[in-house]
Amino acid sequence: MNGILPLWKEKGMTSHDCVFKARKILRTKKVGHTGTLDPDVEGVLPLCIGHATRLAEYITDSGKTYVAEVAIGTSTETEDASGAVLDQKKVEKPISETSLQDVLNSLIGDIEQTPPMYSAVKVNGRRLYEYARAGETVERPSRIVSIYQLEQISEMEYKNGEVRFSIRVVCGKGTYIRTLAVMIGEKLGYPAHMSKLVRTESGGFTQKDCVTLGEMADLLPESMLKPVETAISHLPKWHVHDKVAVMIQNGAVLEMPADWPLQAQEAAVFLNGSFLAIYRIHPEKEGKIKPVKVMPQ
Repeated sequence: MNGILPLWKEKGMTSHDCVFKARKILRTKKVGHTGTLDPDVEGVLPLCIGHATRLAEYITDSGKTYVAEVAIGTSTETEDASGAVLDQKKVEKPISETSLQDVLNSLIGDIEQTPPMYSAVKVNGRRLYEYARAGETVERPSRIVSIYQLEQISEMEYKNGEVRFSIRVVCGKGTYIRTLAVMIGEKLGYPAHMSKLVRTESGGFTQKDCVTLGEMADLLPESMLKPVETAISHLPKWHVHDKVAVMIQNGAVLEMPADWPLQAQEAAVFLNGSFLAIYRIHPEKEGKIKPVKVMPQ
């Protein structure tokens, strides 16, 4: 059994829980997810089955879309609604739409984020949440993440000295939306946290493409799977003939072909419509291409 299974992860489960249950339902051990979702978060979680697990990174690296609610006026130790309150500051005068829009615009592009202490990022071999649960602090490495789109999609609601509004975020891998909510608050001059989150798109899949774990148990597994090559649909395609295909299946380094996709660093290789491999321009040998992934046939 090989393919991509777009799962709608429901609240109350970890991403690993979903993988564990999918293995039992599908009766296969080769199941992997494509980007962790916290237990309180629901949304699109593509699962890679069988040979598709070799391509999980291509879905993980693809853009994701989220709808989040930002709460201005209160910060928490986890940066979301599940954590203990760290700081509060009443919002006593309205935040102007212009000010909010300026803040959102300033966060579009490549920005620096510091992962939250309650996250799965590893430092010195331990995950940050392990330090946090032990009451320890550790220096967290900042990293650059990409925000492609960031827009306000609801009106600001004022209640009990707090302001809440929803945003839609299209971003690259490694982005923490709860940290983004905190950054929005900081730029407005207030503590803040992310009060709700839904992942609405991942790897080109949306909710309408997904099944729940409950639906998985009632359906024929083959009817739910998308083709393995769905994971690399964003890559340029290079179509080859039989003789070259044999060399590709053996993982050979090849001369740069005349029909290599224009300006492509990496391409998906096909023979008669069948996905064979991913090749890329060789980083050290000029005029050569090398295999990145060769799929079992």
